[in-house]
Amino acid sequence: MNIRTRLTLLFMLLVASIMLLFTISVYYLYDQFRQQEFEQRLVEKALTTVRLREDVGEVPQNDLPVMADEQVTVYNSRGVILYNQYNQRPRFPISPDFLSKITLRHPQYARTGDLEAIGVRYINSRGESLFIVASANDRYGFSKLDRLREILFFGWLLSLFIVGIAGYLFATDALRPVAELITQVNAISATNIHERLRVGRQRDELADLARTFNDLLTRLEEAFVFQKSFVSHASHELRTPLTVMMGQIEVTRLQARSAHEYEVAFDALLDEVKSMIRLVNGLLELARASSDVVTLNYQPVRIDELLWQAQSLLVNKKPAYQIDIDFDNLPDQEEDLVINGEESLLQTAFQNLMENGCKYSSDQRVSVRIAFEAGQVQLTFSDNGYGIPASDLPHIFEPFYRSETTMTIKGHGIGLALTQRIIELHRGQIKVDSTVGVGTTFRITLPSSHRLLPIPSETRPTEEKSAKSYS
Repeated sequence: MNIRTRLTLLFMLLVASIMLLFTISVYYLYDQFRQQEFEQRLVEKALTTVRLREDVGEVPQNDLPVMADEQVTVYNSRGVILYNQYNQRPRFPISPDFLSKITLRHPQYARTGDLEAIGVRYINSRGESLFIVASANDRYGFSKLDRLREILFFGWLLSLFIVGIAGYLFATDALRPVAELITQVNAISATNIHERLRVGRQRDELADLARTFNDLLTRLEEAFVFQKSFVSHASHELRTPLTVMMGQIEVTRLQARSAHEYEVAFDALLDEVKSMIRLVNGLLELARASSDVVTLNYQPVRIDELLWQAQSLLVNKKPAYQIDIDFDNLPDQEEDLVINGEESLLQTAFQNLMENGCKYSSDQRVSVRIAFEAGQVQLTFSDNGYGIPASDLPHIFEPFYRSETTMTIKGHGIGLALTQRIIELHRGQIKVDSTVGVGTTFRITLPSSHRLLPIPSETRPTEEKSAKSYS
């Protein structure tokens, strides 16, 4: 059952229940009014009859209004019949208990089938207590009650029909924006993912739903564009060394060469293979850093030890690099040096920043400063290198992006993108300040372990990995 039908039925059920309660109330109240009115007529009939009998000595029937099946009977205090209209046997059975309940202020009412009776008490001029019972059939009142019942019943059925049509139209109008949203969503695909949902009513829940879905489409579009760009750049970066390798092999095979020449060719091929390995490792680390956070193994690690390890690995690989690590201020307690993190990823991020600072500086020197504030650790990586132009700063964290001023320096352009993603995984922030010709400073802020809540991770063996740097 679709929503339109369900809303229509619920609307009909609700209105039908209200209308039914209303019609029953009207019928019941009118029945009470009919009874009260007929009781009053019977009381008047009884009192008029007994007064005429007492004053005139007889009851002229032609001068009194007549009701259907009417009969008036007068009893004395002992229950003996003193007067019976038409001298017939009382049609309405009267018991002594009924007469005993009749008082001057409270007449007694009784009903048997269509006959209704009212018993009143009267004190005549001689002080005698008389009981008058008047009974009749309220045909006129019952006929009006039957007619009212028919009107209410058929009116209720007609109202149900009208409510059903109105409910269907109401549900259709209420769900029209939903149908429009469904049509628009079905029209969005990978080829037009830039399209957004439009809602005519801007201030209801459906408009909020459309805006939420548009935000989701925006995130999906960004991820989609990023994925396409990533695949395109990765393919290009992999194709270049493969093309170089294939060219070198083809040239080498054109003619016989000496052992030295073959060694030179193999060395060039080996350099290209190493470059490809670095690129592939960088892509794998970037994919790992972009994966779900629960797949990472977070453990308490000391930030200063990670920096010293990254420095040692980088200096062993590039002895000419000079990396200075120092504290701006000492921590209040040793726990301030500990953060919850993935050791290999953090080491990779720090090594990337150190290598970039040395690689893009003429003196191949980078200064690393450690500072502590309440609940956080601040790291500063500063160099005296070429600097980054202001136009390039918004793009330096994009994968495979390289400034034109550094195209002559060997690299792939994924190091900073990987570093930013690693810092974000650890709930930190990374900022950059750079002046062309003066140098560049990267500032990282990470929460310490007593402030950062443990991040759940899947139980798996911890792999021993050496830190890598990717530029």
